[in-house]
Amino acid sequence: MSLAILEAGAPPPALLAEFGHYPAMFERLLGTEATTYEVRAGELPPAVERHSAYLITGSSAGVYDDLPWIDPLKTFLRLAKGRAKLVGICFGHQIMAEAFDGHVEKSERGWGVGLHSYPIVRHEPWMDEVPLVSAPASHQDQVVQPPPDAELIASSLFTPYAGFSWRDGMAISFQFHPEMSPAFASALYESRRDRIPEVDAAIASLDAPNDSGRIGAWINRFLSAPPGL
Repeated sequence: MSLAILEAGAPPPALLAEFGHYPAMFERLLGTEATTYEVRAGELPPAVERHSAYLITGSSAGVYDDLPWIDPLKTFLRLAKGRAKLVGICFGHQIMAEAFDGHVEKSERGWGVGLHSYPIVRHEPWMDEVPLVSAPASHQDQVVQPPPDAELIASSLFTPYAGFSWRDGMAISFQFHPEMSPAFASALYESRRDRIPEVDAAIASLDAPNDSGRIGAWINRFLSAPPGL
């Protein structure tokens, strides 16, 4: 399996020295090495066939922003759909939804931060039988209309469309952040104290157990399964 990470965002500069870039966080989560493309700088693989799987990271950008790299990324994802495995996280979850005929908006619920729990409403073969998972969240935007060929797998009151699995068995996506360690999530929230309400409560919530390791194992099993399973 050849995994490429489509890097759509970066941590605040003050956090980079301690925590590194998002691709490194995903490599630690998945226990593998990946090729990185900085899509924010206009870098995309020369052909879909270059890699067998693509993971799209989070970003401070919105999928509706007028940025020169957003539409090319959507076009690439449409070309890759059904031909390579796709995994979307946060912004990646949202841009996959937009690329595949769903819709994303800035949510009237406001910021989603802290450790959130997400009930599992549908179990796929690469998942184990747990009633819910908990993981850090950091987002204002949400999917408000799911793509027509996506199955809902995780849903909470705050984030109704928190996880999808596409019916062709070739794509999954999550609104939450399994790659974020509690230390990084805490530092990220602190860096946004002027924008995020109830920062102290969000940081305190990170002391509870999380399911990042379990979610990383799900992603690995999805990536290693034969196409369509």
